[in-house]
Amino acid sequence: MFDPATAAIITIGLLFFLMIAGVHIGVAMGLCGVLGIYLTMGEFAALAQAGSVPFATVNSFTLAVIPLFILMGSLATQARLTTDLYAAAYNWFSKMPGGLAMTTTIASAAFGAASGSTMVNAAVFTKMAMPEMTTAGYDKRLSSGAIASAGVLSAMIPPSVLMVIYAITTEQSVGKMLIAGIVPGIMTAVLFLLCIYVWAKLKPEHAPMPEHHVTMKEKIGSLKNTWGILLLFGVVIGGIYGGWFIPTYAGAVGAFGAFLLVFYKRRASLKTLRETFLEAIMSSATIFLVVFGGMLFARFLTYTGLVATVSDWLILQDLAPFAYLLAFGILFLILGCFIEPIAIMVMTLPVMFPVMMNVGYDPIWLGVVVIKMCEISLITPPVGLNVFVVRSSSPVPLRLEQVFAGVTPFIAMEVLSLGLLIMFPAIVTWLPSMIG
Repeated sequence: MFDPATAAIITIGLLFFLMIAGVHIGVAMGLCGVLGIYLTMGEFAALAQAGSVPFATVNSFTLAVIPLFILMGSLATQARLTTDLYAAAYNWFSKMPGGLAMTTTIASAAFGAASGSTMVNAAVFTKMAMPEMTTAGYDKRLSSGAIASAGVLSAMIPPSVLMVIYAITTEQSVGKMLIAGIVPGIMTAVLFLLCIYVWAKLKPEHAPMPEHHVTMKEKIGSLKNTWGILLLFGVVIGGIYGGWFIPTYAGAVGAFGAFLLVFYKRRASLKTLRETFLEAIMSSATIFLVVFGGMLFARFLTYTGLVATVSDWLILQDLAPFAYLLAFGILFLILGCFIEPIAIMVMTLPVMFPVMMNVGYDPIWLGVVVIKMCEISLITPPVGLNVFVVRSSSPVPLRLEQVFAGVTPFIAMEVLSLGLLIMFPAIVTWLPSMIG
């Protein structure tokens, strides 16, 4: 057997090699975690952890909320709630500068209350809004940038899968984490709208005004079709906030409500339901694979004492609290350029979370800051998962560099919103503090 330091060097080096080689991050972390345990504790311990960790993870009642939220989002898409949202938002904002891009941002933010997945949002609105904006003469950089950036709002606006992963990894209240994302999510959406408005005013040729005039009667009439998404959001988040049920039950109620909406809107058939459930299963399996791998790798780091050693060393440096936050943010954003957010959280939080708690940061506030950094990483090159989703889902010809150019102003808005959260923590903490 190897000493912990040598084993850590071998496994961490192998982890980066596997990621560079293109191995799925969940598989890479799982293999390296099992190998690390084998090198330090022997064959029996490695096999025991390889068998028990995945089962214990799947058997978690709290973690069951993830597939339920994903299923709710898939069913809401099947019920075409996105189409109704987009139509209503278009009627109200089409005559404003950048109105179509604003429509996409508002509808995407609202749909985030049902999907919980950034990539689902980005894919759905790319297929729906990209042809509309292209036909209207919008610059593809503005169109694709608005869609990719609006998609990340699902990371913050509840129900958010990333929020659940953070809460479980750090043993925080899932309900408080979900509620904490409401105000920051709305604030970010408003900043995105401001960005679009300024872009359209400075470059009016990038966002031509539509000729069609929408009457007030048409505007008000379009709102009646948005009741489905409002009902789902009210039941899920209202139920959690009001203490009527815990997040897992809220996910089940939300998924069942979306299932009923599919039938009410007559969108159900055996084929479509099968495809919807299969999509939810595949998305959930992908997320759980990353969680499995992260848990195994974290277990290895804990067994070697590396987590405690690094945490103690960082604390002994006796730096200002903001210095730790800055270091954590830089580490997170660098990793976010290459690795998906869920993997980053399960890799870094076991080490950094105890340090951040020791220097006095609020765990719920820190969670929102972490999710904000996840949002930024989702649209930051060279990986920028949402950028690639928009590029691959676009029904119209679209180059990758156009999308990256389009998201750049929105990244600036994300950084601004992150600064506001750091300067004014009450933006995050006041709403969850009202929950008993």
